[in-house]
Formats: sequence, structure tokens, C-alpha cells
Amino acid sequence: MELVEAVATVADLDGFVARLGEIGDEHGVTVQAFDARYVVDRAHLERSVELANRAIDRGENVARERSVEILLYAAGTRQIDRALELGVSEGECPTVVLVDAGDGAVGDAEDRAAVAVRDLDGPATLDPAETLGEYDGDRVREFFDVGDAELRAVDGTLADIVRERVALLDVEK
Repeated sequence: MELVEAVATVADLDGFVARLGEIGDEHGVTVQAFDARYVVDRAHLERSVELANRAIDRGENVARERSVEILLYAAGTRQIDRALELGVSEGECPTVVLVDAGDGAVGDAEDRAAVAVRDLDGPATLDPAETLGEYDGDRVREFFDVGDAELRAVDGTLADIVRERVALLDVEK
């Protein structure tokens, strides 16, 4: 799994998403863009990929596309419309773009796809920036419905709770 961190300036969201899909198809990888304000850390996305792969292998996936299945796990929900909130939107947005070969292999195709994503232009531009782990705590708490009482009751951080929500999605099916 490669992660491309950037600030995206998206002029045409549909065109941006389509271009990411084309890059994925060209290189035989999955490409999914996230609004970095919702991504608590790398482990959040790694676990989402792992669980999406398992669901697909078992035929238990909700989404037809692997990128959307990964998005569902990252959002901790089976509702595609709700999960889309974790995606990028038009305008300027701190972004993490996930590029993954799907078979656990790390290799040339994944590296080339990550380079292609970095060089993206047209419907969007990506300006390299450190965005991973720079999440918006209030936004994350609201999206994942984490209240003060829950934060006080757990022996961990907000990031720990989010990663737990990702893992618990399988239990809720």
C-alpha cells in the first residue's frame, strides 16, 4: 500500500474520481482518495484495506468496486452515501490517496500508479503536503459519533476508537 499525501484542488469531482479509476486500471491497482481530516493514521487505512480484502475473498463485500469497499471500512459503515463523506470534495482539501495492488504485493505497478497520482492534473491537482495524521478531531468525533463519555471510558485515544470502529464493522454485518 502506497499513500500519497497532498492538498488536492478539485475542479471537477466526477472527473477526478474517474481519472483515479483510470490510473488504477492502467496499473492494475486500486486507487481511493480520502479527505485527510477523517483519516486518523496509516493504521486506519491499512486495517480498512485488510478487512475489505477479507470481505471480498469471502464474497461478503457490499460494494462492487474494491475502492468503495475500502472506503466503507475506513468509514466504519455499510452505508455508501455516508462513507462518501470521507472522500474528497470539490475545492481545496487535505488528501490522502491510497494506492494498493490488492494481492499484498508491493511492486512496480503500485509505485508507477503512485507517481501517476502525484502527477495528476486536469480535473484536479495535488500539491505534496504532509496530511496523514493531521485529522480534525471534532470532525472525526462527529462522523464516528464519539462522545466525551466514550473518550473518558476507554483506555486509548480517538485514533484507537476509530480503528476499533473499522474492525467492528464485520461484527455489525
